[in-house]
Amino acid sequence: MPALHLSVRIDPNSGFCFGVIYAIQMAEDLLDEQGYLYCLGDIVHNDEEVQRLEARGLRIICHEKLAGLRDEAVLIRAHGEPPATYQLAMENNLTLIDASCPVVLKLQNRIKSSFDRKEKIFIYGKHGHAEVLGLLGQTSGEAVVFESLDELLRHELPANITLYSQTTKSTNSFYNIKNQLEVRGYQVNANDTICRQVSNRDKDLRRFAAEFDQIVFVSGTKSSNGKVLYQVCKDTNACTHFISTVDEIQAAWFQPGQSVGICGATSTPMWLMEQVRDRLLAL
Repeated sequence: MPALHLSVRIDPNSGFCFGVIYAIQMAEDLLDEQGYLYCLGDIVHNDEEVQRLEARGLRIICHEKLAGLRDEAVLIRAHGEPPATYQLAMENNLTLIDASCPVVLKLQNRIKSSFDRKEKIFIYGKHGHAEVLGLLGQTSGEAVVFESLDELLRHELPANITLYSQTTKSTNSFYNIKNQLEVRGYQVNANDTICRQVSNRDKDLRRFAAEFDQIVFVSGTKSSNGKVLYQVCKDTNACTHFISTVDEIQAAWFQPGQSVGICGATSTPMWLMEQVRDRLLAL
């Protein structure tokens, strides 16, 4: 097969957000010091990066295994944890290395304050997501989590609603929900807690995706943020391909001489996008 001679560029705004960079740097520093480290849940929603760190000694554990662990150091990833995790750590003499994202911690504190004021709290977020479970924990599980306006409207809503959002949700969707509730006569105390480093990628990606013949979007399949940003690219450029590993690239996607843009989620490591670039240049 003749060479395709593709023109390839990586989106400079893609890759880890600062919260993930912080968590991984903490993990690497501790791995250098002691050779192993427990981490509660996947440190990032990207299997390739998790495997890289596991090879260095990172030990991923679930909450069930945490309950049986004693006298060890455990990393709390950027998504944050509910208060029950910190209580368990005290009981089991665990040292928590807290790499919770500062944006997430600020949101947890605001939700806790609202809960203490006995406000009716509704959280726009993904059911079961690690960050959302941490937010729910601030309300002893009493807040209502919803993924869409339709789902929210199936609940019996109070006249006064305190609205929050998972930090990685779409700003436009959040304000659309707020506006739709107000049109229906509800009083909405809307707390915009969406991370701008994440939400601004929507606009940046639209511009980037429009510049190329083809887009290769690199993300782990577990990444909520990845699913959203992939759709942003796909809506802008129909020739957008979702991959999680270099081996998923198909030469049949491309025509000789085409321009290809590579981008990814806030959980996609730059080294993986660089591997994708190298594979495309070799086609």
